[in-house]
Amino acid sequence: MTEQHQYRNALGQPIGAAVPNWTPRLRPPRTPMTGRYCRLEPLDVARHAAQLYAVNSEDTAGTNWTYLPIGPFRDFESYRAWLDRMAAGEDPLFHVIVDAETGEAQGVASFLRIDPNMGTIEVGHINYSPRLKRRRAATEAMYLMMRRVFDELGYRRYEWKCDSLNAPSRAAALRLGFSFEGIFRKAVVYKGRNRDTAWYSIIDSEWPSLRGAFERWLDPANFDATGLQRSSLSARTEAALQTA
Repeated sequence: MTEQHQYRNALGQPIGAAVPNWTPRLRPPRTPMTGRYCRLEPLDVARHAAQLYAVNSEDTAGTNWTYLPIGPFRDFESYRAWLDRMAAGEDPLFHVIVDAETGEAQGVASFLRIDPNMGTIEVGHINYSPRLKRRRAATEAMYLMMRRVFDELGYRRYEWKCDSLNAPSRAAALRLGFSFEGIFRKAVVYKGRNRDTAWYSIIDSEWPSLRGAFERWLDPANFDATGLQRSSLSARTEAALQTA
């Protein structure tokens, strides 16, 4: 019998596993996270705003903003004003995804709903420009954020939430190793419409197996001379969760 089934009250009712020696975690620092294909930097409006606006403008239909609470922006000034507000805050804590080869800012992602006492944290406000989508750097950025949460800071739970109608986001969550937990109905009103929110998570006991899956997938040996993957990340993360 595992430890988590041994803790009961005087009536024999299960009361959950003990969490010995738990202490609150630190908040994520404002320091870069560096990988092979990209680097995540804390949002610096002076350095990043113009590049981000330019690459986001390549999404001429504006569909990248469909399931985000903000945007599309009518001009650079309004976009920069929003970035100014985001850069000044600690939650969400925005990071810019910078291409390692070109040094170009190509997307953003943030830590939010940061709860050091409970050891939970969410990833969100993810906006990949057309230049970043479906590239190794896009996946590596998510891996680097997970590595900070679990390896550097020791959090217990990492969350992903999205509009239940956002099929690409839901598929991405599963590909990245998040487990679906359910739908919160009528959870949000945004842009004048309802959002039922789909919840996903990764917990600390799953991370060691998932970390290995990411590292094997990101290895250059996993890609042929044309850049095609030899094995998919989704297959690796699914197997990792079964092992965990």
